[in-house]
Amino acid sequence: MALFDVGRVCMKIAGRDAGKQCVVVETVDDRFVVVDGQTRRRRVNILHLEPLMQTVDVSTGASHGEVAKALGDLGVEVGTSKPRTHAPRPLQKRKGKAPAAKVAEVGMKGKSAKPVAGKKK
Repeated sequence: MALFDVGRVCMKIAGRDAGKQCVVVETVDDRFVVVDGQTRRRRVNILHLEPLMQTVDVSTGASHGEVAKALGDLGVEVGTSKPRTHAPRPLQKRKGKAPAAKVAEVGMKGKSAKPVAGKKK
């Protein structure tokens, strides 16, 4: 039986989840395991874990709910986060092409249209 088998309760000792308890959910290789519990579910280096004496009965790849229930039986409180709800994106009003204006309608009343310097027709 290896030190970091599935179901081993551990304490994170490095990173932003340091000091929180977690359960080994899956063994990736001899150096990395996947943990879940009071921490975020993620792959961690076994050097960043302190194994505790307790073990829980969870299967490989157990869901967060199963891990939370197993840790709750040990007296460890595990918070559950709600899924994010995204607000609908605001609809943008499409710009249509402006109708072509006639020179007389723009305000040239009786004057001939002169080309503006620098603009070519």
